[in-house]
Amino acid sequence: MDQKIHARHRKQLLRMIGEDGIAILPAAPVRCRNRDVDYPYRQDSDFFYLSGFPEPEAVIVLVPGRKNGEYILFCRDKDEEQEIWHGRRCGPEGALEHYAADDAFPIDDIDDILPGLMEHCERVYHTMGLDPQFDKRVMDWVNSLRKQSRSGGHVPYEFVSLDYLLHDMRLFKNRDEIRLMKKAAKISVEAHKCAMRICKPGVNEYQLDAAIMYEFQRNGATWAYPSIVGGGANSCILHYTENNMPLNDGELVLIDAGCELGGYDADITRSFPVNGKYSEAQKEIFDLVVQANLDGIKQVKPGNHWNDPHLAAVKTLTKGMIELGLLKGTLSKLIKEEAYKKYYMHRTGHWLGMDVHDVGDYKVDDEWRLLEPGMVLTIEPGLYIPHGSRGAKRWWNIGVRIEDDVVVTKDGHEVLSAGLPKTTEEIEAIMAGE
Repeated sequence: MDQKIHARHRKQLLRMIGEDGIAILPAAPVRCRNRDVDYPYRQDSDFFYLSGFPEPEAVIVLVPGRKNGEYILFCRDKDEEQEIWHGRRCGPEGALEHYAADDAFPIDDIDDILPGLMEHCERVYHTMGLDPQFDKRVMDWVNSLRKQSRSGGHVPYEFVSLDYLLHDMRLFKNRDEIRLMKKAAKISVEAHKCAMRICKPGVNEYQLDAAIMYEFQRNGATWAYPSIVGGGANSCILHYTENNMPLNDGELVLIDAGCELGGYDADITRSFPVNGKYSEAQKEIFDLVVQANLDGIKQVKPGNHWNDPHLAAVKTLTKGMIELGLLKGTLSKLIKEEAYKKYYMHRTGHWLGMDVHDVGDYKVDDEWRLLEPGMVLTIEPGLYIPHGSRGAKRWWNIGVRIEDDVVVTKDGHEVLSAGLPKTTEEIEAIMAGE
């Protein structure tokens, strides 16, 4: 991502902190997978949002009004031997040149430098509880200043969670961020289409998973979350990730997959027939969920509240389930009693951004948040009818979820994932190679 984007984020946060504050944010730690193998490194989203810096063992310090530079980056020093084994390091000079830091120091010098940066501040902005070891270091720096208080040293008197400011900022995406999310959605759409094209009875779930990952990586992206590829009964498991079963003729397969590009995510779901043709029973459930998806998307516009798409989807799904015979009773009573949760047990969406379930409050002052331009959310109604359910046997083991990524615009909304069809005819045409 262009460093100008991160600079704008920092500028906004610096303004909110004020000249009597200091913000301190550590990079994500390296995490061990097994013995001598680490998980692929992924930077902390907040850290990346402010810097774009991709390495571990780093700390961002923002000091508004500091004469020698407001944005300070502590990072690993250059080390020829370590770089032979583990890859290149940016080093403090690279932090200045490539990541627009105003000032940069080796991470090993942080204990000597950071207390002095805190000394003239009234407030420390840092989110406690995420990294207990780093929290202890912050308190050690404060306590080192307390020891100097008798000789005139100043100690910050207030701690404020950095999340309070930063996560509300991240909820609103600018044009550059939305442009990147559109690219992530486009790559994800093509990955879904690729899986549809190779799907046929006898193919394994992991083969579709591999095709999706190939499409991500050949476009310079990676997965935003482990893909869900569930055929038959597995389509009724909401967070199924084993992806290791053969796909059978006459079943549906549900794929929930999205890529991450430049730190920003897509999140898309479709359900389609393994053999390329929807049965009548599959169409009944599929068409109902698609209608709920469309009705939910219609509610995405400025001034509506967060819960409006969910209410619309619930109403559509409940009405449809009454008509199909899955539920019995009046519409209003079934909705009030949440009877729909037997087959639709999750909400209709979540915020989307640098995290798949992105940051940002859903309620403000105990009221559902109003939708505003720049917010990005998913709309993902579903129906899941496992074996032995009350409905007719022809619906058993049918799991359908239709999920799209939607940005709130000035005049309404834009569906970022609109390139992936969601009618039975269009999906069957893709599977037929048309």
